Amino acid sequence: MNLVAVQLDCVWEDKSRNFARVLELLAAEPPAPGSLVVLPEMFSTGFSYNVAVTCQTAAREDESFLARLADEFEVTVLGGAVSRDSGGRVHNEAVAFGPDGALLARYAKQRLFSPGGETAAHSPGETTVTFPWNGFTVAPLVCYDLRFPELFRGSVAQGADLLAVIAAWPARRERHWLTLLQARAIENQAYVVGVNRVGQDPQATYSGRSVIVDPHGIIIADAGQRETLVTARVHPEIVAEWRREFPALRDAGLVQ
Repeated sequence: MNLVAVQLDCVWEDKSRNFARVLELLAAEPPAPGSLVVLPEMFSTGFSYNVAVTCQTAAREDESFLARLADEFEVTVLGGAVSRDSGGRVHNEAVAFGPDGALLARYAKQRLFSPGGETAAHSPGETTVTFPWNGFTVAPLVCYDLRFPELFRGSVAQGADLLAVIAAWPARRERHWLTLLQARAIENQAYVVGVNRVGQDPQATYSGRSVIVDPHGIIIADAGQRETLVTARVHPEIVAEWRREFPALRDAGLVQ
């Protein structure tokens, strides 16, 4: 099974240009049918607190774009969007769509980036979610969630064996990004994909380093620091075999 990370240089607060660039990147290097394609946090606007621009309208334009990608390329797509719920609260989300364009999962970021003021713009989510993909159980998480291992443990307790972190992670904390992704893979005996953006916005510089990490914490694919796609083959049986061989999760009471 192919896992594809789309490392994007997001155009600040410009959905149409970001949609076009994602399509251009995928058209130039089409993912194999059946792949899981992962885009960064708030890929359509960059990490902005300008809710008037970032938040989807009633037309759900970000989600419609992701669903169209999934249908056109016959893949599963996971990407970031900002949405308003029925109570009027705004959430920073990760949403997934299957090859038929149907919604598979909606996850709202649980740990908001208070050092940067995200709590003034967004409301936190309250639950972990998972969705199936080619023998895996995938758990989406968003950026700052990476610093909170209890969220990943909760995902594993729900059956997750592939943890997908979408992010806008600044270059000055690149070492933290890589170390924490590897740690989450090792302690949860799971594949981890971390998908970050590159480029600059009014707030930060982003170095990318989107990576795919195996259940032993080994980086098996690294996008480096430029706008690109990176792909790796992943196998659910590798996770299952390692968890049987070294039953740390069973000893923790998280799996049977």
